[in-house]
Amino acid sequence: MKNGRINLIFFLFLLFSAAIISRLIYLQILKGDFYKALSQGLNNSFSETQIERGEIFLKGGEPLAINIDLPFVFASPRKIEKFEETAEALSQILNLDKNSVLEQLKKDKDKSYSLLKRKLTQKEVDDLKKLNLGGVYLDEEMVRYYPQENLASQVIGFLGAQGIGQYGLEESFNDILENGEDTEAKKGPDLILTIDYNIQFEAEKLLQGVKENLEIKSGQIIVIEPNSGKIIAMAHFPNFNPNQYEKYAEDRNLEIFKNSVTQKLFEPGSVFKPMTMAGALNEGKITPETTYHDPGEIKIGGYKIYNYARRTYPGELTMTNVLEKSINTGAVFAETQLGEALFLNYIEKFGFFEKTGIDLPEVYSENEEFKKGYEINFATASFGQGIEMTPIQLARAYCVIANGGKLIKPYLVEKILENGNLVKEIQLETSLPIISSKTSRQLTAMLVSVIENGYGKSAKIPGYYIAGKTGTAQVAEGGVYSPDKSIQTFVGFAPAFDPKFLILIKLDNPKTKTAEYSAVPIFHDLAEYIIHYWQIPPDYTE
Repeated sequence: MKNGRINLIFFLFLLFSAAIISRLIYLQILKGDFYKALSQGLNNSFSETQIERGEIFLKGGEPLAINIDLPFVFASPRKIEKFEETAEALSQILNLDKNSVLEQLKKDKDKSYSLLKRKLTQKEVDDLKKLNLGGVYLDEEMVRYYPQENLASQVIGFLGAQGIGQYGLEESFNDILENGEDTEAKKGPDLILTIDYNIQFEAEKLLQGVKENLEIKSGQIIVIEPNSGKIIAMAHFPNFNPNQYEKYAEDRNLEIFKNSVTQKLFEPGSVFKPMTMAGALNEGKITPETTYHDPGEIKIGGYKIYNYARRTYPGELTMTNVLEKSINTGAVFAETQLGEALFLNYIEKFGFFEKTGIDLPEVYSENEEFKKGYEINFATASFGQGIEMTPIQLARAYCVIANGGKLIKPYLVEKILENGNLVKEIQLETSLPIISSKTSRQLTAMLVSVIENGYGKSAKIPGYYIAGKTGTAQVAEGGVYSPDKSIQTFVGFAPAFDPKFLILIKLDNPKTKTAEYSAVPIFHDLAEYIIHYWQIPPDYTE
């Protein structure tokens, strides 16, 4: 009996040893090239990083940037017997150039690993499995995936080939997404944004529509809460698919990756006039009822300043009329009442000489030419020419008017979660008031009059007071303003005296004369959508 047990144990030991030896033969000899190739090829891949990259979600939980396993195909060229036939088959299945595939296989002929294509479709996987090419292998790797594709692409950016975030939030929060603060975590922190999917989608749809109807070169829309600085939407045309960023890079179309809202400067034109009025009102140099007479043209040194289309406005005009009719000479009048030193000071207070602090890659202009102090520079800047800024700087300045005088910090990332737990929630950041609440109310009423009586009529929504201002700026090319190109802008907020949102529309070179016919209708449609979507109660009953 005892010998029987010993024999049984010995037999089981031999059986177990044989199983291990068989497995080792399979792994090291029969499949040796495969696993060697795999280890060589993936040692720098996203799936092999120590910590899985944090993911990014919209306000409602919709994913913007996530990690998924996707199939890829690689070859072990030294196991391939017929390069020509293999290259031909691979080129047809993978939609690759045959000569390029053949050249790659021959170049890597002594190697165990040669990557052929990542992010395969299911059809490509099925076709490769059916063909079962010798020396060609399939596997999966964890990759960065953008399920919304083109939506908010300039906001999100992308993860580059080296595993480093490029552009947008992927760049700004690269270190946090990559590592976080928990050294034992297996995944970096997740970001929860302030962006509302539905409003973002609607804004991008409207930009696409204006591209088709007015043939804009490019355009941007910002939707922001003026009291908090939360970015509700940030739309951009043209946009791109971050899942296919390599195609744009190959075409050297790198400018499309930049977010024009924060990374491109422009001269705003008449949409800047409320900033001039704000300083003069706040210093008591003018009131909304202060009058002047339009001279038609103003001579400063060797320069002449005209109104748009060289229009003249006879009779006595108030400062409210100046905004309603967007009169350049009236803006110059307000600036001269304020004085150059105070005008410069208010422009600085409104944040036009600094970054906004938004959590995206951002540029700003020192406006050195304007700061030289020439009289003509101050005059033209009063109506938004000869001074440059980014759209987010302009939107933030309008928030000051809308929220009672505070300079807020705009932001997109509202929460940072680590292992599902809240580790940081963004708090409201504001400055001391830079204009009084009285000035804010006065200027808001003036901007409501622009909508009721001026060039912003098409922004009207029954039952709601809307405040806003148009701007049609000439585009400087080589130091000379082009008569054929313009940037058309509208900034508005609603409900005017208790604003829940502020919208900036900027369109580059639309096929209309002024923003009254391009940007204002877009504002109307988006504002009406938000009012119904958020169920904002009306100001009054008609």
